[in-house]
Amino acid sequence: MHEALAVAEKWLQDCAHDAPDPRIAALTGHLAAAGGKRLRPLLVLLGAEFGDPWQDGVIQAAVIAELVHISSLYHDDIMDGAATRHGVVSANARWGDRAAVLGGDWLLARAARLAAGLVPAAIDLNARTADRLVSGQLCELTGPAPGEDPVAHYFEVTAGKTAALLAMSLGIGALQAGAPASQVAALIGYGEQLGIAFQIADDLLDLSAPAELTGKEQGKDLLAGVPSLPVLLVRAGDDTADGELRALLADGAGAPPAAHRRALELFRRSPVTAEAEELMHRRLERARACLGELPPLPARRALTALCDFVARRTA
Repeated sequence: MHEALAVAEKWLQDCAHDAPDPRIAALTGHLAAAGGKRLRPLLVLLGAEFGDPWQDGVIQAAVIAELVHISSLYHDDIMDGAATRHGVVSANARWGDRAAVLGGDWLLARAARLAAGLVPAAIDLNARTADRLVSGQLCELTGPAPGEDPVAHYFEVTAGKTAALLAMSLGIGALQAGAPASQVAALIGYGEQLGIAFQIADDLLDLSAPAELTGKEQGKDLLAGVPSLPVLLVRAGDDTADGELRALLADGAGAPPAAHRRALELFRRSPVTAEAEELMHRRLERARACLGELPPLPARRALTALCDFVARRTA
C-alpha cells in the first residue's frame, strides 16, 4: 500500500500541474504540492482490499478522490477567507478569489476526466459525490431554513461537505476492485460516519490546536463566523457558565483580536467541548459497527485503527 500511495502521489502531482500555461499550473498545483494527510487516497486503497486491489483503475480512483478533495479546499478557503492551508499561503490569498475558484473548478474537471475510465458504478458514485459536495457548500451558505434546528442543519452540511467524500473514497475503491455489494455498502456507511466524526474533530481542533499542528491558523473558522458544532451548541444552550462566550459569539465574524482570543480561552473551559466530543465518539461507534459487516482482513483492522486515530486527534 505504501508503494501504491507513492505511485498515486506522482500521478496526482502530474495531474494537478497539467495545465499548459505554467502560470495556471502554479495555481492548480499549489495545494497538491503543499502536501496533506492523503487520507482519501488511502481510503480508496483500503476499500479496494475487499475486492481485487490489483484491478486496473484502483490507483486512478485514489488520484480522483484527492483531486476532488483539493478542489473543495480551494472553494472552502474562498468562502472562509482563509489565509493559509497546509502551512502555506492559500490560493485565494495568493492569486485572489476569482482565480482560486477557477483553479478549484479546473481540478474538479480534471478528476471528472480521469473518472471516465472507471467502472460505471464508480463513475456514478463520483458524479453523485460532486453533487453532494456542491449542495453541502450551498446549504452552508444559505444557512438553516426558518424554524430549522441549526445543529441538524450542521449535520446536513457536514454530510455533504465532508462525509460524502470519505464515503466516496472507500466506495469507488471497492467498486473498482469488484468487491461484493454488501461490503461496498458497509464501507460507504463507515465513511459517512467517519466523515462526520472527522469534521467534529476539526471543529474542536480549530478552537484548541496551534497552527503548527493543523497547518491553518488557530480559530480561523471561529473568526470567519463558520457555525462549527461547538459554536452551535453554545448558542443553543442556556448554561450560565457560557454567558460571556454566548455574548462574544453574538458579534459574529470579524471580532476584534482581544475578543477572539477571549472566546478561544472560554471555549477551552466550556462544557460544550465535552458535549461535542461525545457526539464525535457516537459517530465513531457507528462507523465501527459498519465494519462488522466486513471480513476480518488487515484492511478492516486498519479502518478500526483509523477510528482510534480520529478519537485521539482531540485528546
